[in-house]
Amino acid sequence: MKKIVVLVSGNGSNLQAIIDACQQGRINGSLAAVFSNKAGVFGLQRASQAGIPAHALSPSQFSDRIAFDRQLMREIDAYAPDLIVLAGYMRILSPDFVAHYQGRMLNIHPSLLPKYPGLHTHRQAIENGDEEHGTSVHFVTDELDGGPVILQARVPIFADDSEAEVIARVQHQEHAIYPLVIDWFMTGRLAMRDRAAWLDDKKLPPQGHAFE
Repeated sequence: MKKIVVLVSGNGSNLQAIIDACQQGRINGSLAAVFSNKAGVFGLQRASQAGIPAHALSPSQFSDRIAFDRQLMREIDAYAPDLIVLAGYMRILSPDFVAHYQGRMLNIHPSLLPKYPGLHTHRQAIENGDEEHGTSVHFVTDELDGGPVILQARVPIFADDSEAEVIARVQHQEHAIYPLVIDWFMTGRLAMRDRAAWLDDKKLPPQGHAFE
């Protein structure tokens, strides 16, 4: 069975969705390990509770980002994963790290990319008066939140919405689409070629596969 390593920095709600999907057979693969750049976060507790090896690696122990990422790569590679999944991992990855896992690393970003890369996406959508918002699963490249989009889910923004309400609405969709995309990869349906996402040997458009 193919193996997945997940990187987290916080609560790990998407990690929980992935754990549940693996246990329920909705992802044809197993979680080999979870790594975090912060000790004591709930995401690591979720992994431990599910019997998954959980590791924390502190950036303060390393001279720079490159040294940290090299050690993280060594520890990840000990598990020989087929796929690296970023689930709320809040560190910018070094070019060497991205190149090492090119074509086999996924991220989920809380916006309809290419709109609102970076942080505070929900707040930006509300402040700009957007009527819809959403989330995007994409391959990771050396451009921040700029890799080929695989799948997006859209949610409405209502006039009296708080940021918390929009976040909850988006996360509900994230928990549905991230396990789905991971399973596509694990079953050989999904690949990255020529800096584009391909599903079932068909090149996906810039917004990814349509999801209803």
